[in-house]
Amino acid sequence: MKKIIYIFAILAFITTSCTKDFEEINTNPNAPVAVQPSLLLRQVIYDFGEQMSYEGFVAGDLLAQHRTALDFNLFDRHDLKSPQLGGNPWSIFYVNLRDNEIILNKSRETAAYAVYEGPALILKAYMAAGLTDLFGDVPYFDAFNGVDGSVTPQYDLQEDIYQNENGILDNLDKGIAAINAYTSSIALEGDILFNGDFQSWIQFANSLKIKYLIRISDKVDVSAELQTLFNNGNYISTNTENAVFDFTNSEPNSFRLAQLRVGDFNNFVMSETMEEILFDLSDNRMSTFFRTFANSTANEFNGLINGINSSTTSIAIADYSLAGTIFREDTSTLDANFMTAWETSFLLAEAALKGYISTDAETLYNLGIAQAFEYWNTELPTNYLNGNANYNAGTSPLSQIITQKWIAAVINGYEGWVEYRRTGFPALKDVAASLNNGLIPARMPYPAEAATLNQENYSVAEAATNGNSLDVKVWWNE
Repeated sequence: MKKIIYIFAILAFITTSCTKDFEEINTNPNAPVAVQPSLLLRQVIYDFGEQMSYEGFVAGDLLAQHRTALDFNLFDRHDLKSPQLGGNPWSIFYVNLRDNEIILNKSRETAAYAVYEGPALILKAYMAAGLTDLFGDVPYFDAFNGVDGSVTPQYDLQEDIYQNENGILDNLDKGIAAINAYTSSIALEGDILFNGDFQSWIQFANSLKIKYLIRISDKVDVSAELQTLFNNGNYISTNTENAVFDFTNSEPNSFRLAQLRVGDFNNFVMSETMEEILFDLSDNRMSTFFRTFANSTANEFNGLINGINSSTTSIAIADYSLAGTIFREDTSTLDANFMTAWETSFLLAEAALKGYISTDAETLYNLGIAQAFEYWNTELPTNYLNGNANYNAGTSPLSQIITQKWIAAVINGYEGWVEYRRTGFPALKDVAASLNNGLIPARMPYPAEAATLNQENYSVAEAATNGNSLDVKVWWNE
């Protein structure tokens, strides 16, 4: 009996010894289980800005016809289901929206992190709008909390993503409200857009509200809200207030095209569409955005039609204009662009032209041009607004406004394509060897991983888009 008791005592000791402080002993101190919101905020802003700047160059600029791809160009021919050097931003949106949701949740769970709530809501609205504007109906309301929510969320209607509670416009309002309600002295850290300045975040949110109200203005009466925003004037109105962060001239923070091999960089040349528009306007930003082609004899520029069949068409790089030095040799002058004064001015000019706000559209148009030239570090010629860039010189004032916005949106190429889809300006060309029946795509297709990881809900969205067609318009464009 004593022997049995002794054995039980030993087992009890072993059990107690193995379980006491088990969590502390078996936790790796060098692998933290939680990330500080300051580090995550910096990561979200930088990762999204850097990746979408690259995407804007190698894919968005092809859709907007700022540039043409010489090779590996199925995307340029509008086979968007076969992304090559770029063209699949789906995961960029979802990874960063997920990480941003962690910030938002922490801001509401821990008083010391409350400072992050407003910026996280504003960033959520910004990224969600970019996502739905490209793809249409997407997983949204239940999509970013895989631990606590569904890992196979349904696809929400774009109309609801824009207008419903916790949607884009609502989150902008809530973000502003959270900032205005914040009274603690704890600083906002990790903010590489505004260095913790709350007023700048509010201006950013109001500029985004102007943008998204204009975007849905063919579906919803937005006049009263736009007039209030304009009257208050608390939006991005000068380039010193822009929502941007600077690239550098050295890795790892230089623009990605500067880090890749020269062959990848040289795959992209000026498009014929861009050449004709800039030439018609006598626009000296041509030499900022592009280089004279190597075979030129008088410092000339030359663009190539989009969407050539590179397997049957022989092209000499030396005959076409490559991207300017700001995209490779001197990327310190280049920004990751979230929102700018020139974009806000052009949006307000459109609002005035359409009677949504009471002010002079031409004045805002001229201001937007001046701001865009300043943004791109290019001197505005004294006679520029007296020529074909004059507000009344084009096919319509709206075409002038959107064309100028399109020019300035180089590197934010998806924005140029989105605005073309919304307005029809500027007039884009038929691509040379279209793989989409000669049609300019009306949306990005859902990627293969969407079907693989969420088949049941994907099937509903696929049916609603006629088999994931590129030609089914999104809600605000129907």
